[in-house]
Amino acid sequence: MITVSNVSINFDGQNLFSHVDLKFAAGNCYGVIGANGAGKSTFLRILSGDLEPSTGEVSIQKNTRMSVLKQDHFAYDEFSVLDTIIQGNPRLYEVMQQKDALYAKEDFSEEDGDLAAELEAEFAELNGWDAETDAGKILQGLRLSTDLLYEQMGSLGDKEKVKILLARALFGQPDIILLDEPTNHLDVESIQWLEDFLMDYEGTVIVVSHDRHFLNNVCTHIVDVDYTQIKIYVGNYDFWYESSQLMQRMIKDQNKKKEDKIKELQNFIQRFSANKSKSKQATSRRKLLEKLAVEEMPASSRRYPYVGFEMEREPGKEILEVEGLSKTMDGQLLLDNISFRLNKGDKVAFVGENELAITALFQILMGELDADQGRYKWGGTTTQSYFPKDNNSYFDGCEDSLLNWLKQYSTDDTETYLRSFLGKMLFSGDDVYKPVNVLSGGEKVRCMLSRMMMFHSNVLVLDQPTNHLDLESITAVNNGLIDFKGVILFASYDHQFIQTIANRIIEVTPEGKLIDRLSTYDEYLEYKESLEA
Repeated sequence: MITVSNVSINFDGQNLFSHVDLKFAAGNCYGVIGANGAGKSTFLRILSGDLEPSTGEVSIQKNTRMSVLKQDHFAYDEFSVLDTIIQGNPRLYEVMQQKDALYAKEDFSEEDGDLAAELEAEFAELNGWDAETDAGKILQGLRLSTDLLYEQMGSLGDKEKVKILLARALFGQPDIILLDEPTNHLDVESIQWLEDFLMDYEGTVIVVSHDRHFLNNVCTHIVDVDYTQIKIYVGNYDFWYESSQLMQRMIKDQNKKKEDKIKELQNFIQRFSANKSKSKQATSRRKLLEKLAVEEMPASSRRYPYVGFEMEREPGKEILEVEGLSKTMDGQLLLDNISFRLNKGDKVAFVGENELAITALFQILMGELDADQGRYKWGGTTTQSYFPKDNNSYFDGCEDSLLNWLKQYSTDDTETYLRSFLGKMLFSGDDVYKPVNVLSGGEKVRCMLSRMMMFHSNVLVLDQPTNHLDLESITAVNNGLIDFKGVILFASYDHQFIQTIANRIIEVTPEGKLIDRLSTYDEYLEYKESLEA
């Protein structure tokens, strides 16, 4: 149990959040959500004891062990992978070090023998004899070889370090696990394993994530950081989102009978309570939802940008033909003689472990990179808009205001129109005069999406468009692409994003080949599992 009492945090005279009173219980998984800058990571730092609150306190029951996902990829470079993982249980690692130091002594005394016996007993209590096996099982779940246990952390790449730091946080059956964006840079299989691990975990999990599919699968509660307040609601992310939208409509529509709205909300709760889940938490989650009162449902004041793509003209039957494309960069074969055709109505998710290969393909198709061999041809009726993964070239060194930056892409350059357009993307007041070179990552993404919407193209090419976005903006982009009537080529790690948009999946394999399936993402993953069975 974690109890948060009257917690506030103040930076430069401004309260990030204040008067927070919450309780986190064992057996539950709490998903922390909120706009960028709302204070999600700060709240986790307060819970972990890494940051002192301005007021109030966080109390944790005695003899409770908390484990925290660390994001510093270089902090453990001098250690082996096995030592790094075992350090997730600090007392076990300390006992191991003390034991090794004792047995290395040349003048081993009777007192040393007594201490060694005590340490051996504690080592056994802490499951020390199984530590190496347990660490190996977690690595295997995250699709890493157990051979890595004996490698130095400093010799590994970032993708391997990400998984090992996650393994460190999960190791040794902690009572509380705090995770800040644990699915970042994880492959699909590793995320699925992590979901299963957390759903079977009996302690308390508190997780910050922008991955809606992950939050839906693992969370029993949502912790909403919204306008200096932090509140806990029962249910997963979809339940929180849909119920908050219902509550907003109820608040806005004062003319309808309250009783009718309450009945609608109660039916909504009942529908979600009946949802099936593979999680062991499903039963308790349903019980919580069944007891939920209408008054306890969220009424979020959060704003969503408007993302909508309209075509100036419909494309014809000929969309794109790719024949025999190959590309090698820095000695690595990314694309090996690939061929495919796109058809009208295709919304294609390009997936695969090698994101460089997908980015190179998009750059070739948009004329920014030359293929080593092969050809491609866009249909004569197509017009393309491109969202690159790296947008720095559009902003670096540019001192234009946001208003002037957008004006260059608009057929209507009146300030009234541009302000109206920017307002839909949550830029209001004096924000429109801010120099674009000082915008945050999320603000730049919203600018790039605005730029794309100005072109009214019938083909959209988007490389990781949800990077740097908060959940509200991700939802807006997601809905905008679902509604778009043209052709889409996109890459994303967001499971729900892919599942709800794509009607075709093209995987770029590590060998640079293609696997092409007309299916949803979930159907594609089932197909892949059947091949491995």
